[in-house]
Amino acid sequence: MEDATKNLIIELYPDDVFMFADGFDDAIIGICTKTNKIVYSKTKCIEVLCKDMEEEEAEEYFSYNVDGAYVGELTPIFVDDTMLFE
Repeated sequence: MEDATKNLIIELYPDDVFMFADGFDDAIIGICTKTNKIVYSKTKCIEVLCKDMEEEEAEEYFSYNVDGAYVGELTPIFVDDTMLFE
């Protein structure tokens, strides 16, 4: 399913340019159509990172290296949806 969501977005919005966060395709939850930014679930991003590291390390890595990174005006949006899964 990883590439399916990404490919669907590209297919549905052929004239738009998006920036995708490498390795987090499974965490895509939508698109902000006002800003043309891909929207990711923080919870799902942490789950992806937990495949290679402990949860605390994954949360710290996400906070600093993913959510805290600015890579231009198309930097993806990361939604803090952790309260939905408690």
